Amino acid sequence: MRAGTAFALAVALSGTAVLAPRAMAQPASAPAGTAIVTQAQTANDLAAICDPAWGGVPRLEAIAYCQGFLTSFGQYHTLLYPRGGPARPLFCVPVPGPTVAQSGLAFAAWARENPRHGNEPALDGLLRWAQASFPCPAGAPARNPRSTR
Repeated sequence: MRAGTAFALAVALSGTAVLAPRAMAQPASAPAGTAIVTQAQTANDLAAICDPAWGGVPRLEAIAYCQGFLTSFGQYHTLLYPRGGPARPLFCVPVPGPTVAQSGLAFAAWARENPRHGNEPALDGLLRWAQASFPCPAGAPARNPRSTR
């Protein structure tokens, strides 16, 4: 790395450290008896991450984790069930659909209302929520099979 580039990088990174202390100083407070959840194993874990009861930077990290989890889930479903594909999708989000933030909060609310699914794997709970929230039209045929060449 050239000396000028290294110096510019060092200056840029040091500026980040000057701006960041205020954010880093925020307390990682959680209400009494509430642990900060850092990974989603169960539907309850994911719900706690999507609507965290704690504050500060851990809250922001949890919301980002939730939104990444939901986005990945949605993208994977879209890849498995492409428009015009041979299989019927598991759920059908309307266009326009909710924002990722709205979806995270809605999932957390659904999980609180459906505690019997709380100990299921996070993906299973998320799929149950998506199917309950965005059912495909009844009697709708499977997506068009791909044409053969």
